[in-house]
Amino acid sequence: MQGIIAVEKTLSTLADILETKGYEIVDLSESNLIGVDAIIVGGTDANVMGIQDAVTDVPVINATGKTFNEIIDELGRM
Repeated sequence: MQGIIAVEKTLSTLADILETKGYEIVDLSESNLIGVDAIIVGGTDANVMGIQDAVTDVPVINATGKTFNEIIDELGRM
């Protein structure tokens, strides 16, 4: 397994692709974020939900304007 990634519900296609790459996916809106390795959001300010304040040591990736490959590459560098 590559890691546990919390993904915004609107990014279901990205979540499916990440699962095929070996990542475990949890729904961002339903996750308590404990134990996740990264968070992926799209189209909203990542701090609207207080994510950056609550989990400062977990990278937050804004998927807006990025291709699937760019996001996967970014996860690979973490």
